[in-house]
Amino acid sequence: MSAWGEETKYFFDLRPEIILECVEEAGIATTGRCLQRNSMENRVYEVELDLDAIPDDRSQAFRIVKFYRPGRWTREQILEEHSFLLELHQNEIPCTIPLPFPDGETLHTAAASGIHFSLFARVGGRQLDETNGEQLEQLGRLLARVHNVGEARQAEHRIQLSEETYGLSNLKYLMDHKFVPGNMVTRYQRLVESICATYADLMAEFSRPSEFLPGLARIRLHGDCHPGNILWTGTGPFLIDFDDMVSGPPIQDLWLACPDLTAFDALLVGYEQMRDFDRRSVRLIEPLRALRYVHFSAWIARRFEDPAFPASFPHFGTEGYWLEQINDLEDQVERIESGNEAF
Repeated sequence: MSAWGEETKYFFDLRPEIILECVEEAGIATTGRCLQRNSMENRVYEVELDLDAIPDDRSQAFRIVKFYRPGRWTREQILEEHSFLLELHQNEIPCTIPLPFPDGETLHTAAASGIHFSLFARVGGRQLDETNGEQLEQLGRLLARVHNVGEARQAEHRIQLSEETYGLSNLKYLMDHKFVPGNMVTRYQRLVESICATYADLMAEFSRPSEFLPGLARIRLHGDCHPGNILWTGTGPFLIDFDDMVSGPPIQDLWLACPDLTAFDALLVGYEQMRDFDRRSVRLIEPLRALRYVHFSAWIARRFEDPAFPASFPHFGTEGYWLEQINDLEDQVERIESGNEAF
């Protein structure tokens, strides 16, 4: 609670009856049926609508209600995410979009708590444990289309993926709050600072235009495009959960979507059918992977007062946990120094 303030108390106390009350106050009639969905960052519920007639597609009788974690995003940042999603939808890119309330707005604020919430359709699909070459090409084309829309305008309020936002600021939080055991602080700090410096140098190098290449642009991205946020339907991939939308290099979405770099060429074949790709940026993959490790640790640390987090991450904060983190970061430094030989 100390980390986020009084609003967080209401967030932890969200129950089905409070969810239903907020939805109905926003002008949406419900039957009273409310089921909690899996989500660590937000509180997400499925509610059944009170309709005059049962639709042929039963999924249309439900809405997904997302209550955003206080202190994570400002209203402006959430609306920028919504704007991006609606732009993608207008370009016929399959993704979840926020649905308007009866007043036409896509974001409401609970009167009692000040917590923001939105409505989404219930969508079906499945996650794939493995993807073949044809599926990776299809996914590559989809991500290229997302990035074509993403570069059309800048996100004024969303964070930029940088060594500062994903690395140094998270390191400072972990150090200031003494999450890292004292006997490991120096090793961990030096590793993170080294990785951040490498990423900054590479981005500075790739951002400068040359005679043959334009500078690497920072564009609007999904930001967290791992396979768990990619559903597959009969027509192909469908993107969900743009909560971590950022401005950054396009390679961030690509390596997350295809973490197995031995299959990365197939993804690029599809991507380059729809959009140019700066192949220098593959050198950013391992620094970005390392920054994600740091970002993930700080994400858990910042939310450890949420009762769901100690239960989900019981190993967090132990010497064993931080030793694993240090070993992983040392491995990343070796990979960064050796380069991406496959490319």
